[in-house]
Amino acid sequence: MTNELIFRKAERKQSKIRISMSGPSGSGKTYSALKLARGLASDWNKIALIDTENGRGDLYSDLGEYNIITLEAPFRPERFIEAIKACEGAGMEVIIIDSISHEWEGSGGCLELNELIAQSKFRGNTWSAWSETTPRHQKFIESIIASPCHIITTMRSKVETVMTDEKKVKKIGTKDIQREGFEYEMTVSFNIDRDKHLALAGKDNTHLFESADAFTITEEHGKQIKDWSESGKKECPTDEQTEEFKGQLKTLGMTEKKWNEAVKKQTGKEWKEMSIKEAGEWIKKNNVVIEDRARKAEDLHKAEKILEEELEKMVDEVTTGEGVSKI
Repeated sequence: MTNELIFRKAERKQSKIRISMSGPSGSGKTYSALKLARGLASDWNKIALIDTENGRGDLYSDLGEYNIITLEAPFRPERFIEAIKACEGAGMEVIIIDSISHEWEGSGGCLELNELIAQSKFRGNTWSAWSETTPRHQKFIESIIASPCHIITTMRSKVETVMTDEKKVKKIGTKDIQREGFEYEMTVSFNIDRDKHLALAGKDNTHLFESADAFTITEEHGKQIKDWSESGKKECPTDEQTEEFKGQLKTLGMTEKKWNEAVKKQTGKEWKEMSIKEAGEWIKKNNVVIEDRARKAEDLHKAEKILEEELEKMVDEVTTGEGVSKI
């Protein structure tokens, strides 16, 4: 049976924004990211900064009460994914990853990881080792693309040089420290200069900045991007999806009222305001928590009792907000 091909009119939908900021050390990437994030978020406490820069994210605490997750070496892709998931679970609206260059070139990052895999599994053949390293890096990229939060990434850049025919070193521009092509995954990519901390859009799907002269990034620019992201058509669950969600709620022992209370407690949204993906993720996480607890039982009878008790306990915890951190 073949899938039917259906024509439809092109229509931009509401979406979460992916922004990259690149520049040399000292160009103001962290500060600019925080200003932009404030424009995207409803409040400072809905912003999380994943800091790989030895505490640099704390330097701007005077701006507002944003949240910090400190990442230290080894900078494996999985550790960044774990940090992103933690931010999502805590109900953050904007996640800043400062910086993603460590995931590529830092201690324990992909380049070092690939060398280790080559030596241990492929007799030193680094080309073959990428067959294992690339999927791990790709999962990191996918965690950014698929996140229900706005995400801002910062990247270090360095001067790129070539050797001329006259045996002289020639500067030909700057190169971002990340895998080539990362910027194509972004909605907007900004390049920031070191001297005056001015930004230019290298890529801009919003068309808000593509013709603009170099500018200093402010909170207002974040608001403009947020308005653009919310101006598309809202993607609502279909009747079939809504019924499927309600069926899953019943398996959790939750009424729609309790579910809505739990959702609003953590995210500030009503059940009907949740996106398809957000609602599905909540159900999935709740199911995993219950199943994991019940699986520890010694026999089926005990498992059924634990399942019943833990289900009731979990529903009460989520509804009161006491169990939010566990989900």
